[in-house]
Amino acid sequence: MSPVVSLSDLAVSGRTVLLRADFNVPLDTDASGGRVITDDGRIRAALPTIQSLTSQGARVVILAHLGRPKGVPAEELSLRPVAARLAELLGQPVAMAADVCSDSAKAVVAGLAPGEVAMLENVRFDPRETSKDVGERTALASHWAALGDCFVSDGFGVVHREQASVTELPQLLPHAAGLLVAREAEVFTTLITDPQRPYTVVLGGSKVSDKLGVIANLITKVDRLLIGGGMCFTFLVAQGHAVGSSLVEEDQVDTVRGFLADAAERGVDLVLPTDLVIADAFAADANTKVVTVEQGVPDGWMGLDIGPESAANFARLVEESATVVWNGPMGVFEMAAFEAGTRAVGEALTRVDGMSVVGGGDSAAAVRLLGIDEAAISHISTGGGASLEFLEGRTLPGLAVLAKS
Repeated sequence: MSPVVSLSDLAVSGRTVLLRADFNVPLDTDASGGRVITDDGRIRAALPTIQSLTSQGARVVILAHLGRPKGVPAEELSLRPVAARLAELLGQPVAMAADVCSDSAKAVVAGLAPGEVAMLENVRFDPRETSKDVGERTALASHWAALGDCFVSDGFGVVHREQASVTELPQLLPHAAGLLVAREAEVFTTLITDPQRPYTVVLGGSKVSDKLGVIANLITKVDRLLIGGGMCFTFLVAQGHAVGSSLVEEDQVDTVRGFLADAAERGVDLVLPTDLVIADAFAADANTKVVTVEQGVPDGWMGLDIGPESAANFARLVEESATVVWNGPMGVFEMAAFEAGTRAVGEALTRVDGMSVVGGGDSAAAVRLLGIDEAAISHISTGGGASLEFLEGRTLPGLAVLAKS
């Protein structure tokens, strides 16, 4: 990928900077019915860019989305709780507009002084943000461009999308990548073009179909591919093992057989679990036991985590690597009975003598939920889908528009 225009290339002092951030954070409802952010990792990740801009005397106007409101304002997807949390983290007020690009947005932006921060309402409340029609997206981006002097892209979690605030807005204003997006692009470019070896990728999560492109691309690049999570059962079926009621994508079994053959031909070590933690129901209080893959999963039981032997083996292989990428949990880590495999992989990443990368999404959430030492991991990505598409070797449209000409 071409290098992106960096923040240091953009003159921002005294100017109004439109900043696209990824504040699509998980929310829950508290006892009083209010909405509470359960993981503010993405908000924290944007702080260095915001603080760099405000310290230079820029007026910062944040554009972000929350959930999938399908172009219609929805109270439960308002960014107000995000603005409140951002204000706490910055230690300064964050003015909140009541709309996306109309009267309130214009008034809030007009009222900003140098060094102050404002946030517009959820950009996906306007159907043009996610429209397939370039003209509609450009029309919305034009409204925003009229509010500011330049644009900074710092939402890595959306750079794989063609959306008004991601791909059209930077074409209308002087622009640069924020510190977060620049770092993400640098890390993933290194993983694709120049990884230190041995290079190991650990893939998990529920569906193998979500990772077909990644597996196909990585088999040509990695030394080891470790497969856990729900997706491992499609591989185990392809090898002839009994998996009971475990999650299997029958339509992908032949594809997976092809991956197994391709890996063997290339000398890539494709490692599957040798044992499993199984349960008689998908529930935190289900009956559980450990079985070997050779024994198989009995009818009526399902695998919900890799077993202790597999966890120890995965951890050893991770620690022996010079470059490791982890994308997708090893089991249903939200339930204590099925967290051990995910914890083992996450903690092994903290002991890698080299580059360790967590590929966003559920893996990043697991690191925080399980209390794994984030500081001991080289990089925790903020973009699950974007990091996967990067590893697939795809061009990400939101990065392409930031490339140095």
